[in-house]
Amino acid sequence: MIFINLIIALFFPPSSQEVWSKYQINGFTQGTTYSVTYYAQQRIVSESQLDSIFARIDASLSIYDERSLISQFNDSKDGIVMDTHFKNVIQCSHEIYQDTDGFFDITVLPLMEAWGFGKKGIVPTEPNSELIKEIKKNTGSKLLQIKGNSLSKKNPKVRIDVNGIAQGYSVDVVADFLEQKKIVNYLVEIGGEIRIKGKRQPSGELMKIGIESTTHQEHLPKSYQKIVSIPEGAITTSGNYQKFYESKGKKIAHLMNPKTGYPVQNDLISVTVFAPDAITADGYDNALMAMGLKKAFQFVSKRKKLEAYFIYKDDNGVVKDTATTGFYSFFR
Repeated sequence: MIFINLIIALFFPPSSQEVWSKYQINGFTQGTTYSVTYYAQQRIVSESQLDSIFARIDASLSIYDERSLISQFNDSKDGIVMDTHFKNVIQCSHEIYQDTDGFFDITVLPLMEAWGFGKKGIVPTEPNSELIKEIKKNTGSKLLQIKGNSLSKKNPKVRIDVNGIAQGYSVDVVADFLEQKKIVNYLVEIGGEIRIKGKRQPSGELMKIGIESTTHQEHLPKSYQKIVSIPEGAITTSGNYQKFYESKGKKIAHLMNPKTGYPVQNDLISVTVFAPDAITADGYDNALMAMGLKKAFQFVSKRKKLEAYFIYKDDNGVVKDTATTGFYSFFR
């Protein structure tokens, strides 16, 4: 989900009516980079304010923090009382789990670890089918129960990982913070997950987003598959072409199909999703990757608030792309 890069002009001439300034804050959070750009008459938001926001989110949702709420839940036999961040992410995750018939599922942490994508790093060998069957007995969001502010387990071995949706949620939290400060022209990006509102100032142009080419090589300058612009909303990307390892001549990607217990292996290379907010786009992009092109395209086409752009390989191994009708309108 780190496959979108920003293309933003560096200088704009001053307006005779209003003196607009572009403010940009860059940093590191959640194991990746972030960038917040906004337009205002004076500096309103500081890096320390953003760091404080990220710290509170990590204290709730980071599986890499042994004291976080999510770590407490994973270590518990019964469950925990959720804070606001935890509850927001859990509720949205459950809604997407139900809507996608289980193609998005936050209980995949034991599977991720078995395939070598946990905190301890990559394992040298693939898990056998018997181990996968055993692990799957303890997965499935049907084993979670939400009651008020409590999240409980129907199976004490259930463990969750919200990395597939937490960055999108973090983008929304920062965007909402900007709007509380009366900032109406901004772009928030964390690890390639983006939410935009308004336009560049004072030019009034839409901000542009580059969807990175899936054939990009790290030692070469960035190349872009498509350039898109949206007036308001969120765009996120999920793909299997960067984070993977090879085992017995096969590419083992970090994206998991929760229904099979095996890494995603289908015709899709990446999916870029547009939605009103980043948590929604971020949750659905992983689910669409697991579905495969035909099912994913049909799924998105039936949902008014979602649009998507797909890069895939055809039956002959040729890389192609396609998009839903609404997404075509974003191309520039």
